[in-house]
Amino acid sequence: MKKNIVRAIHKIDATDQTVGRLATRIATLLRGKNKATFEPHLDEGDIVEVSNIKFLKFTGKKMTQKVYHSFSGYPGGLKTKKMADVLKTKPSLVLERAVKEMLPPTRLRPAMMKRLIIK
Repeated sequence: MKKNIVRAIHKIDATDQTVGRLATRIATLLRGKNKATFEPHLDEGDIVEVSNIKFLKFTGKKMTQKVYHSFSGYPGGLKTKKMADVLKTKPSLVLERAVKEMLPPTRLRPAMMKRLIIK
C-alpha cells in the first residue's frame, strides 16, 4: 500500500544564524522528523528553501582553522581548502556539506539533498 506524501515548503532566512544550528534544523525538515508520521525507512521530508546565505554567522576561529578535505583516491590526491576560501568562491557549499553530513548515509540521502534549495 503506497502512502500519499504531502510535502510542505519551508522558507528559511539564514541571516545571522550559525551554520551548525541552521543545518540541524534543515536536516530535520528534509528527513521529515518533524512529522507525526515519521518512519526512518521512508523519505517523507519537506522542501526547504534557504535565502541570504552570504550573511551566515561564524563563531570562533572557523574561518582560518576549519579545513575541507577531498581525496581523489590516487596517491598524493588529497586536496584541502580553508573555509574562508570556500566562502569566497561558493558560499552555498558550506551549508550543503554541513546538511549532507547530518543526514543518514543511506540511499535516501541524495533525494533529500535535491529538496534543499539554496538561493
